[in-house]
Parts: sequence; structure tokens; C-alpha cells
Amino acid sequence: MKLTFILLLVFPLFIGCGSRGAQVRIIEKKPQPMANPIQEVQQNTLPPAPKKNIKLKEVEDTNYSDKYMYPEDTAAAKKDPVKVTEISTTSNAMTKDECITMISQEKFDKYTAMFGSEASSIKRCAMLKAMNK
Repeated sequence: MKLTFILLLVFPLFIGCGSRGAQVRIIEKKPQPMANPIQEVQQNTLPPAPKKNIKLKEVEDTNYSDKYMYPEDTAAAKKDPVKVTEISTTSNAMTKDECITMISQEKFDKYTAMFGSEASSIKRCAMLKAMNK
């Protein structure tokens, strides 16, 4: 088996290296004289300097501005505040009994063990309830 494998690998090598006789032709090319032996190197120039003189501002604690960092969002002001308070009051009004009826007792115990307290499990139920709306 090993001998057959070795022969299969070596056999194509002998076929490829064998003489081909008339099939191989050697073509000699005469070197062409070079028209311009010294080639000029093109040098890139730098772009011109900007005309505007830019001065950087110093960053200090004294020039901090709430208006710059937290601009008033007109879209947030246009939202209906009644809907926002309804969602927050319904999520806070979730009780343990509502949570257990929404999800099973097993899942409630699992969430309590995973999050560490019943209050966090109730918050999880409130989030699930808000997502299902």
C-alpha cells in the first residue's frame, strides 16, 4: 500500500522531468537599446496652506455650558406627558399576584433567584407587560 502511494507521487515527477525533444523551443530575444536611460522621478508637491487662520479654543471648566451640552429638544417637549405618566404608573402598580398570574410561579421563582429579590422580579414582569402592549 505504501509502495503504491509513493509510486503514484513519484511517477508524475518523472513524466514531467523527462525530455520533450522537439516540443521545447528556445527563443532568444535581442536586448533593445534604451531610449532614455535616466528616468526622471516625478516629485509630489504639498498642497498650499489654508488661507484662514484658525485659532483653537482652550478647554476649561469655566466655559462649560448646559445649553451647549444639553440643548432643548423640541420633539421631546411635544410628546404627550399624560401617556408617559400612564405607562410609569401602570408599571409601578404591578403586584406580586399580577406578576404570578401573568407568568407562572416557576418563572417568578426563577427570576427571583436570578435577580436576587422579589422586587426585581416584579420589575421584570412590568417590563414584559409593557413590551406586550
